[in-house]
Amino acid sequence: MIAEALALSGNQGRRILRLYHLYRLVIGLALVLLISSNLDDQLLDLANDKLFRYGSWLYLGLNCVVAVLVRRPQHLLQVFSLALVDVTLLSGLFYAAGGTPSGIGNLLIVAVAIANILLRGRIGLLIAAVAAIGLIYLTFYLSLSNPAATAQYVQAGALGALCFAAALFVQGLTRRLHVSESLAEQRAADVANLEALNAQILQRMRTGILVMDAQHRVLLANQGTLSLLGRTELAGKILDPLCPELVKRLQQWLHNPTLRPASLQAFPDGPVLQPSFVTLQRGEQRHTLVFLDDISQIAQQAQQLKLASLGRLTAGIAHEIRNPLGAISHAAQLLQESEALEGPDQRLAQIIQDHSRRMNLVIENVLQLSRRRQAEPQLLDLKYWLHRFASEFRSSTTANQLLHLETTGSTIQTRMDPHQLTQVLTNLVQNGLRYSALQHRQGQVWLKLFRDQDSDLPVLEVLDNGLGVPPEQLQHIFEPFYTTETKGTGLGLYISRELCESNQARLDYKTREVGGSCFRITFAHPRKLS
Repeated sequence: MIAEALALSGNQGRRILRLYHLYRLVIGLALVLLISSNLDDQLLDLANDKLFRYGSWLYLGLNCVVAVLVRRPQHLLQVFSLALVDVTLLSGLFYAAGGTPSGIGNLLIVAVAIANILLRGRIGLLIAAVAAIGLIYLTFYLSLSNPAATAQYVQAGALGALCFAAALFVQGLTRRLHVSESLAEQRAADVANLEALNAQILQRMRTGILVMDAQHRVLLANQGTLSLLGRTELAGKILDPLCPELVKRLQQWLHNPTLRPASLQAFPDGPVLQPSFVTLQRGEQRHTLVFLDDISQIAQQAQQLKLASLGRLTAGIAHEIRNPLGAISHAAQLLQESEALEGPDQRLAQIIQDHSRRMNLVIENVLQLSRRRQAEPQLLDLKYWLHRFASEFRSSTTANQLLHLETTGSTIQTRMDPHQLTQVLTNLVQNGLRYSALQHRQGQVWLKLFRDQDSDLPVLEVLDNGLGVPPEQLQHIFEPFYTTETKGTGLGLYISRELCESNQARLDYKTREVGGSCFRITFAHPRKLS
């Protein structure tokens, strides 16, 4: 009942009630000033001067008390009692002032209209009915002592009708305003939800989105931008000292917008980024919208498509290639066994066999890419598994090759295909031993297993004391067919990274300060099933 009867609530209802208090205080103060200046006898035809004087003081005093005590329309009874008392006191003043000629009946219409702003339905019409009855009855009662007041019936009836008209009009207007307010609040909530959704989508986008002003101050940067630029915070900062290469590309684009900006790398070991720029004009302010795309992922996808096509092609012609290749290799072997073959010819026959084996290895590696089986992750105890792997690997090494194993903490588990992990580690350890032997008499590789303190993920590092990878080759070492050796195929590291990613692990290269190489495998959490 309270929810239906109160037309307005909250801040708007309090504002209306505050204006209602102010209106009544002004009316009460005006009446008190009127009687204090003794102008009431001259301006009004008073029917009861004492009642009018006492009623004016009572009206002002009571409204002062009500204005202090009732500050918000929380309950129906408060608003209804306030309106009823106001109408009753004005009706009494209407009678004491001599009826309709006093003009106090107009104040009753205003009081009814304001009351119906706060009240709705029948309860608001009840206030109008009380006011109309008071006007007509008091006019009748006044006519008993003053026969001249009988001429006021028409005016009193008109005032009563105006009370009902004001109540109905104000209720209808308030109802429409209430519907409009509800609709506006709903639209505002929808806009706020859309804005929150857009902000969430913007933050989750892999594409970096950056907004700068004319002074290159960052106004907006999503999480993708922070990751691609290797920063934790960019908002409000000048971009020039943080990423000069991006600012340089922006200047080139401003000089010639038709040219495609060159790619860039924000930090060492970071992704290769392709920037694009769009001008945003906001009034007199000119901002720049920057999109940053990680083209290394696009290049990787293109390489995968290329290798898949190459694998299908190799699978189709492998039989045709292997037959003559086997014949060439067999003929070279027989040629080497000939006693009449001289030393230089023996060397040529050996070259034929070496290159035949290399061609066969390339075909095997490409075929492996095309027919690689799906990973079947298993729950592995990495400490136990690595000890077994190291023991088996040491049994096949030579005297000048050493494999060290260091593990920390308790049991470290992950989910990975053990056969594919064996293939990855075998490749990494063999590479490390080979490059270490080039620098020292003894090739050494260290396997270090630990749990990362920040991510709590299992990490395995394969370390060697060789020369390491030159900085200009870092971004190419995981590319297929990229090799610095005459006998290499350039597919070992690429296949190792692909096998790790198929098991939700990550293979990265880290530069060592003491020299050598460090290949780090970050495994997935053991509870991560897919």
